[in-house]
Amino acid sequence: MLKKTIQDHIAIARLSDGQTNAVTLDTLRQLKAVVDEVNETDTLKGLILTGEGRFFSSGFNLPMFISFETPGEVVDFFTEQEEILVDYFACKKPVVCAMNGHSAALGMILSMASDYRIVTNHPKIKLGMSEIKIGLSLTIAQSHIMRFGLNNDTTFRNMMYFGEMMGVDKAFEIGIVDEVVEAENLIERAKEIIRLWIDTPNRPFIRLKQDLKKETIGKIKAALDTENWQDAISAALLNKEVKAALSFVQAAMEP
Repeated sequence: MLKKTIQDHIAIARLSDGQTNAVTLDTLRQLKAVVDEVNETDTLKGLILTGEGRFFSSGFNLPMFISFETPGEVVDFFTEQEEILVDYFACKKPVVCAMNGHSAALGMILSMASDYRIVTNHPKIKLGMSEIKIGLSLTIAQSHIMRFGLNNDTTFRNMMYFGEMMGVDKAFEIGIVDEVVEAENLIERAKEIIRLWIDTPNRPFIRLKQDLKKETIGKIKAALDTENWQDAISAALLNKEVKAALSFVQAAMEP
């Protein structure tokens, strides 16, 4: 579930789906609607994506993944997911990810698809990508967006291959986040960045962002059209060992 508010001509989309803010297809569709509104409404200056509680987002809703029974179900889901993720990545206005808490998997991917990443300063917050430990890789759009957001291939390698969760200071040190701020300043700082980038004559940010992301978006779309990504993702999510790992993680997250 996504809760949308407008503050100071800025859309704030807040992930709100239980303890860990896991993302369903409905959540993604709600996010697309917010992106469309920001793109089409001249008075809106940009978008802040944040969460409720102790989590920004743990990633996809695991029971949804566990319930997949056929390749068609998997392909239908990820076809729509890839389109929505690219739309979010390509949003014309500034998008700031304000991570209020723990972030993993799709949570981290959404942060990398944003234009700027801010995280709350708290010693217990952990960020990272643990897909390799449960038998999953990344989709085409997810992979290209992660590589775009990270500052070099070595950081991408270490995040994806080791699958470790890290604290906010380490995440800032290696460039996974742009700023670490106190909780009470998180949303206001996100608003400041958006105003700084968009409140200029003729809004050149829009063209600059388009030019910056055009090559990556082109690669994603070309790969989706030409590569057989469907078989790989279906095989992974229907694999018995992967389903068992997902079920174990889900059980561990339940109160």
